[in-house]
Amino acid sequence: MRILTRYVLSELIKLFLVSLSALTILMIIGGVVREAAAQNLPLREIVLLIPYILPDALRVAVPVTLLLAATGVYGRLAGTNEVVAIKAQGISPMAILWPVFILSTVLSIATIWLNDLAVSWGRQGAQKVVVEAVADIAYSMLKADGSYSSPSFSINVREVEGQRLISPTISVPTRGSQPATTITADWAELESDKVAGVLRIALWNSTFDIEGEVTMRYPGLYVQEVSLRDASRAKCDSMHPSTMSLRDMPEQKVVQRKLIEQTDYKLAARAAYQMLAGDFQALTEKKWHGQLHNREATWGRLHRLRTEPHRRCSAGFACLCFVWVGAPMAIRRRTSDFLTSFFLCFLPILAVYYPLLAYGIDGAKGGTLPPYAVWAGNILLLLWGTYLLKKVIRY
Repeated sequence: MRILTRYVLSELIKLFLVSLSALTILMIIGGVVREAAAQNLPLREIVLLIPYILPDALRVAVPVTLLLAATGVYGRLAGTNEVVAIKAQGISPMAILWPVFILSTVLSIATIWLNDLAVSWGRQGAQKVVVEAVADIAYSMLKADGSYSSPSFSINVREVEGQRLISPTISVPTRGSQPATTITADWAELESDKVAGVLRIALWNSTFDIEGEVTMRYPGLYVQEVSLRDASRAKCDSMHPSTMSLRDMPEQKVVQRKLIEQTDYKLAARAAYQMLAGDFQALTEKKWHGQLHNREATWGRLHRLRTEPHRRCSAGFACLCFVWVGAPMAIRRRTSDFLTSFFLCFLPILAVYYPLLAYGIDGAKGGTLPPYAVWAGNILLLLWGTYLLKKVIRY
């Protein structure tokens, strides 16, 4: 019995590690190429991105490759009549199935950690690499296209000579009380200061045009500092629920509930005052619509904070759910071709699990469904797998 268990477990681990390595490498290459193309990253930053993309690649690759290993091993065992031989010896098929169930449970817990690591440390680390390389990215795009733009400003140049930007034009849009400004100069240079967290733009003989109404000249050298995050094209929001660590969410839920209570109290007090004063017209002002929209946004953030832990845990336990269906289905299909076994199992899962997961996440984030609705796909796979498992054990 132990020899049989060790044999099945060793075959599972070998196939799992080989397929995991291959798929992870492909996903890392795809992720790096996608980010490099979107941000125009130089080679050094591309290499620095790899550790941060690795958890994101692994969290997707682990459930799929574990299903591939399970369907491959059990499909081959059934296809060569080894499962029939085991039953003929009076041994229950559970003797060869429980190793993959234990392995998938362990990997499910590990995948939950990978999901948390990927969206918190991984995404924020990748954003940090892009933000700190903003000067190199800008130079690369200016040399190629003659322009670089970010949400806070844009640069157009006639040409680039080494580190010097010839005849630059910098456009700064209106932000709050800051007016729109256009800056021209004879030349300029960019420098990223990672310690101070700023991008320094050194301008020579610059002219400032403020909304076409005021013009100022600065002869000689003028240095303008811009926050690296503002200068970068990367989206940086470490407080968004989708990029927040699980350990920070309980505290943020408490903060968000208090904010909602304070908002409701203020709105109720204002409405009561206007009603008592007989100022019913004020209740229909556009300002009320804006405040109600802000209230909905605070509730939306709370719904996301409630949903995110369930989403990451349900995605992690996809490992167990996939194998719970895949292993008995592969035995029933009885084909030794592991790719055929894999696709016969994965396509129904793809058609059932992921649509239910997406529907549950959308409904939970919108507040129309409870947060645990994201587990609907997992529960359906467990029920389906239990039915197949009973058939395998019985017959």
